[in-house]
Amino acid sequence: MGVRHAVVAGGGIGGLTAAVGLSRRGWRVTVCERAPALTGIGAGIVLAPNALRALDSIGLGSGLWAGDALPARIGLRTPDGTWLSRSDGGAVSTRHGLSTRAVHRGFLIDTLAAALPAGVVHLGVSVTGVDDAGDAVTVRTSAGDLRADVVLAADGMRSVLRGQLFPAHRGLRHAGEAGWRAVLPGAGLPVRQAAETWGRGERFGVVPLADGRIYVYATAVCGPGAGPESGHHAELTRRFGAWHDPIPALLDRLNQRDRDPVGILHHHFHELAAPLPRFHSGRVALLGDAAHAMTPNMGQGGCQAMEDAVVAAHLLAPADDVPADDVPAALAAYTKARHRRTTRISRRSRRIGELARLSHPLAVSLRNLAVRATPQALSLRALDPVLGWRPPPAPAPVNAMEQR
Repeated sequence: MGVRHAVVAGGGIGGLTAAVGLSRRGWRVTVCERAPALTGIGAGIVLAPNALRALDSIGLGSGLWAGDALPARIGLRTPDGTWLSRSDGGAVSTRHGLSTRAVHRGFLIDTLAAALPAGVVHLGVSVTGVDDAGDAVTVRTSAGDLRADVVLAADGMRSVLRGQLFPAHRGLRHAGEAGWRAVLPGAGLPVRQAAETWGRGERFGVVPLADGRIYVYATAVCGPGAGPESGHHAELTRRFGAWHDPIPALLDRLNQRDRDPVGILHHHFHELAAPLPRFHSGRVALLGDAAHAMTPNMGQGGCQAMEDAVVAAHLLAPADDVPADDVPAALAAYTKARHRRTTRISRRSRRIGELARLSHPLAVSLRNLAVRATPQALSLRALDPVLGWRPPPAPAPVNAMEQR
């Protein structure tokens, strides 16, 4: 039997992680990315301990993540600067054995791409559909058809392949918020810790990145399609310009970059209206946002995509190690391993978003009192199921009878 072929639809974080995992297990991999270049959007990503373990399991260990870890002190504030909670990031590191790192998404994309053999990534190529014949899959692309033994669909929140596999699914729903994101030079800015500030239906977050830059983000309650009437910087200043330091200084620095059309990213939040019944069909599996698009309130969207990717790679055992009919069973095992976990995290993220969107003064006051009254130890324990995840140590046995 020849080396088996995996096609990955999408060259984002989840797709590239899957490609690295499979290529290091002997698979021939083709990544089809519709964009003309692999570029991480201008935003940061927090690599929590669960994501770092996922990357380590495919050979991308801590030695690759140069720069500073996330500051030891992190917390939640009100617009006047009052601390609602302050937690010790060092306690998270001690508890989980890894120091959380925040990096630019472009750096993560570059690191993943550099770990792939030459010729794996095909840019400017869209996957438009799949035909699963049972013993192989024909992948329809803008550059012609490909034959594959397995297809991993990491084609994003508006996944074409999800729509093909589950045409009756309700798809995405608007989450009631929109957000802004940007990465700023850190020199001269008074930022020493990560913090998120909650107002009335608005939030502002500050995250120092490992390379010294500052990742900022903001959210506001809005309906589908709504957008600022003025420019993005003017809208951010209107909403957040009177909030506590260092937010005004960050907004001033952001104004220097607003002349660059990609300096400030604006987007509406969406999530799947309901969980998919499963994450696979035959020889095709969904991962990341294609499988379980969630709100960003826990910072776990990218982390869960990396978990998906390494679990799929582990279950799809070495390319020359098992008979060719194992793939559907391995993908059924993938659904079993990932569906409940990602559904729970998605629901938890939604609940956090509901709290953050509160705008009535009494509701906001009660929320803030509840946050203040929550002991740090309890908050740390509550994160254990998320941050304590570990990848499978070896390919799990698959049941060839469990085909679909």
